[in-house]
Amino acid sequence: MARLFSLFALCLALVLGASPSFAADAAHGGQIFSANCAACHMGGGNVVNAERTLKKDALEAYLANYADGHEAAIVMQVTNGKNAMPAFGGKLSATDIEDVAAYVESQASAGWS
Repeated sequence: MARLFSLFALCLALVLGASPSFAADAAHGGQIFSANCAACHMGGGNVVNAERTLKKDALEAYLANYADGHEAAIVMQVTNGKNAMPAFGGKLSATDIEDVAAYVESQASAGWS
């Protein structure tokens, strides 16, 4: 129920044009990323589709609503998936997904160094 409420609140904030605030834990997100995402996205790359990396310029180019809220856009992608990327909304908690989004955003901003 809490996860459903979190997703509803995020969707509502996006519809209303607000940028939800995240109190995410990027370090925990790194652990979740390593366990669930790194097989395809090691170092911010993409082994399935080389153009859809997690680099800042690529996220800006193809991730819906990225300009309106970076972490919120990443949360939507991780939760719902798209194309070859599976949806993790049924596998990870809303908190885990928010933490992954914080980790991805921090790494993208740092150039995945």
